[in-house]
Formats: sequence, C-alpha cells, structure tokens
Amino acid sequence: MLNPEAVGFLTELERQFGSRRWQLLEDRVRVQEKLDQGVRPDFLAETREIRESDWTIAPVPLPLLKRHIEITGPVDRKMVINALNSGADLFMADFEDSTSPTWENILQGQANLHDAIRRKVDFIHPETGKSYALVENPAVLLVRPRGWHLVEQNFLVDGEPMSAALFDFGLYFFHNAHALVASGLGPWFYLPKLENHAEARLWNDVFLAAQKALGLPVGTIKATVLLETILAAFEMDEILWELKDHSAGLNCGRWDYIFSFIKKFRNDSSFVLPDRNLVGMDQHFLHSYSQLVIRTCHRRGAHAMGGMAAQIPIKNDPERNAAAMEKVHADKKREAENGHDGTWVAHPALVAIARKEFQAVFTEDHQQQVLREDVQVNAEDLLTVPSGPVTEAGLRQNLHIGTLYLEAWLRGVGCVPLYGLMEDAATAEISRAQVWQWRRHGTELEDGRTVDAHLIHEIMDEELTLIGDQFRQLERPTDALTTAADLLLNLVLRDEFEEFLTLPAYQTLSHSPLPS
Repeated sequence: MLNPEAVGFLTELERQFGSRRWQLLEDRVRVQEKLDQGVRPDFLAETREIRESDWTIAPVPLPLLKRHIEITGPVDRKMVINALNSGADLFMADFEDSTSPTWENILQGQANLHDAIRRKVDFIHPETGKSYALVENPAVLLVRPRGWHLVEQNFLVDGEPMSAALFDFGLYFFHNAHALVASGLGPWFYLPKLENHAEARLWNDVFLAAQKALGLPVGTIKATVLLETILAAFEMDEILWELKDHSAGLNCGRWDYIFSFIKKFRNDSSFVLPDRNLVGMDQHFLHSYSQLVIRTCHRRGAHAMGGMAAQIPIKNDPERNAAAMEKVHADKKREAENGHDGTWVAHPALVAIARKEFQAVFTEDHQQQVLREDVQVNAEDLLTVPSGPVTEAGLRQNLHIGTLYLEAWLRGVGCVPLYGLMEDAATAEISRAQVWQWRRHGTELEDGRTVDAHLIHEIMDEELTLIGDQFRQLERPTDALTTAADLLLNLVLRDEFEEFLTLPAYQTLSHSPLPS
C-alpha cells in the first residue's frame, strides 16, 4: 500500500491542505466558545441566497441512483466479504466509527478494499476453516474515511502526523480510482462529522486536486455527507452547494447527531437529555432534522438517506428477537413513507426487512419526486430538547456499555454486538457524553439521587465487578477492561468535556513504525 508513489501522493495532499484543516479545527473551538456563552445556532444570513435560489447538484452515476439499502461496517476482510455479499445495494466500508484505528487495521483495511475491487478478497477463517468469497454481483462499494479531527500518528509529513481523513481518502483513491472507473463504478465516499460548509469546501478542493493529480475529470468522485452534527443541520443547502459537482446527497447520521446535540450545548442545563433509550426518531428535534434532510436534498436533486438500524438478531430468545425486528420494520417504514431514498442497516439479517418496507413505498429507484414542500423547520424545531426521566438504569447502561465498547476498541475491535445492538464509536459517545452532562449539571435521577462523582464511582465499581465476572467465566483477559474503565471515568469526571473519546483513546493504541 505504501509504495513511493502512494507516499508522494499522500505527502502532497497533506502539504497542500493540512494547514486549512487545522484552521477549521480552530474555528470549531471559537464556535464552541460562543455556544458556551449562550449563543444559539440559526440559519446563516450571509448564505440566504444559496438557500433561496434554484439549483441542483450534478447528476449522480447510474450505480448510485438506487440506494434503497446500504450496509455499513468495519474494513476487516471477513466483514468486507460478508457486507458485499449481504444483498444490500451498497456497502459503506468504515474506517471511522466502526474501526479501531490500529496501524495494522488501517493498512489491512486498505489492502482488503484493494483486493475486493479486483475480486481477490477470498478468505479462510483460521479457526473454523470456513471459506469466504465474493458473489457474482456484490454491493457497490463506498468508503468512509476518518473525520477532520483525527490524525494518523504512523504517517509523518514534515515531522508531523498526517490528517487521518486525508490519509484514508488519499490511499484508497490513489490505488483504486482508475480501476473503479474502468469497471463502470467510481471512487465514492461518505464524509463524516462535518460541522459547516467551509469544511465541505475543503473536501471539495481536496477532490479537485486529487482528480487533477490522477488525470481524472471533475465529478469522478462522489460523496455523501453524513448529516451528524447539530451545526451542520443549519447548513444543509450550503454543504450540498460546496460539493455540488461531487455530491451524492446527505445521510441522517442519527447517533452522532444525538452526541453532537449533547456536546455542543453541554454547558447549558436546559439541554440535559433523558435516558439514551428514550431519545428516538419520534423526538421532535430528530424528526425535524430528518424531515429537513428530505426536503433539502430533493429540492437539489440529491439523495436523502435514512439512518442506521443498530439492532442485530438475538439468538436463543425468539420473543426478544421478534420485538427487536419489529422495531426495525417500524423504523424503516417511517423512513420510506417520509420520503427517504434509502436507509442503513448494521447487520445482513436486516437487509430483507428494510427492503420490504422500502419496496412497499417506492415506485422508482429513489423518491426525489417527493419534494416535501409541506415541511417547514425553523431553529426552534431543531433545538427542542426532549423530555423524559434520567434513571439509575440509564446511568448503569451508559457506564456498562461505554466500558465494554472501549475495552473492545482498545483491543482493536471497533464494532461490537452488545445486548441486541451493534455498538460503535457514535453510540459509545452518547453514553459517555450523557454521564458527563448529568454530572456537570447535578441531574437528579428519577429516585431523587443526584448524579455526582460519588454515585458514578459507586455504580462503575458494581458494573466493573459484573463485567469482570463475565469475562472470567469466558476466560477472557481483563487487562484492557481495567484500562477502559479508567479511561471512561476520566472522560466523565473531568471538568472539561473531551471533544471525542477517540482522541485520548487513540494514545493508548500500540502502533508499528512506518515502513521506510
């Protein structure tokens, strides 16, 4: 993967765009300072003309017109094969929320996608001996690089770690763009965690430079933006505008969106959220944002993708499994009837469920003819705080799930099935952010107790004992468990809110040196 030509391509990307990335991250800090002072976001006056004028994005290629079902997951070899074979229309290979970014995981993931594009991705499981190979017509491949906030510590440019986003994008694009175009497809991406249209503009300029360097026409790259931050919800039109030649639509990244809602208004006690399992798409602020994505995208000739169904099949418990699958049916039915052009699932078993609900509504490959002119969303709609209790059970769940996820992440596993849900970094972020928020504002539990450091330590000790007993019964080592619990406690008890849990967690991962 890291041959001299690829290294040169990556180095040039970082030198050309690295300083702009840092400036945009500094801009995030200044915006947060204003939010902490009580300023609330609104639609931008200076870009009103973009929102009110008539324009559309460039047409998307034929393989991106039908996106009814997309499956997402990490980039390990077995997962890549299973996802491509899942029966979904597209597979988003995820270097971000569902991949723990060990150096081995990142490079092996790039190799796996390189091989999959060339249909050389066969795999034999070392323990079971089971053989995995691609079917005749696999899902169309998209790739999600890491966000602007992360670096790749194992690749230095002029003595400094390179942007992880540019590394993931650049290495995949350099090795595969021409091969994908030759096969009738293309280098197509998902862009995570953008907070404003200036960050989208940076991606667009990266795309222009990368296409020029490889002699490919403008628009070869297509990218769907994950609408997963509360600030980006006020700049949907502007983000599509900045990426107009390269846009493939917007996606409702609901879990990161909830996390962003907590994070951005973390110092305002009026924005305290109830238990995590009460914050669903029926809540007004989430329903409003989902509806606005549909209206905005369809007005601009873009796809409006629905959110992730995180449920997974529950073995040996038919009743619980039936209840979980019914939730998936209801979620996908709602999305299809609202006008979404497709949706996400986290497990191959959910593909058929989601497809059934979308096929019941669809008359074409997409629903861009459903303009949803009835939708009128203002700032108040997007900022309506859901009501509901904060309970001991919710606090326990957050500490329990957060610890288990971090334990797996520190072992190099970024996507973990836990209690009937597929947990990734986004859902873990909600768990730790809620505990921090509840402690920060002295939130009262339903039983009258206050969430403070003492109560958090008390419950964490109990949950850690429970998890440790489970690990010992399974003969699993507990070294990473202790580290994970300490890391989580540090995150929820510190005075200042850490922007992303993956930033301190990344420091604990072991890395091999960059090959010369």
